[in-house]
Amino acid sequence: MAGYEQITIVGNLGRDPEMRFTQDGSAVTTFPVAVNRSWTRGNGEREEATTWFRVTAWRRQAETCAEYLSKGRQVMVTGRMNADRETGGPRLWTGQDGVTRASYEITAQNVVFLSGRSTSQEMDDAATEIDDEIPF
Repeated sequence: MAGYEQITIVGNLGRDPEMRFTQDGSAVTTFPVAVNRSWTRGNGEREEATTWFRVTAWRRQAETCAEYLSKGRQVMVTGRMNADRETGGPRLWTGQDGVTRASYEITAQNVVFLSGRSTSQEMDDAATEIDDEIPF
């Protein structure tokens, strides 16, 4: 029996998307998304944490993301998690400050633009184009 896995995140782009093309001409765009959460400890102290996700979009959705998204824009991404092949968990990396950090990889099935400079008509047009690419 096949399994089903889906994750949905809402966060802000950490930098502008980067688009490239595969050898067969398919567009692929990657961009980091920071998901912030905050809570109050029992002693009243406010705590915050950020989890980074590396999002990969393909084909027409990749082109739309590269065209309309930019650093700081808020997005909702629904997709499939990709584990690191060596560890089975998130991709680990060391920041410039020497601290080990984790990045979770997501292959986007849907990207919704929640904020930014684009007009609502541009976003509606982009969403329609993306919906046309979904095979189900």
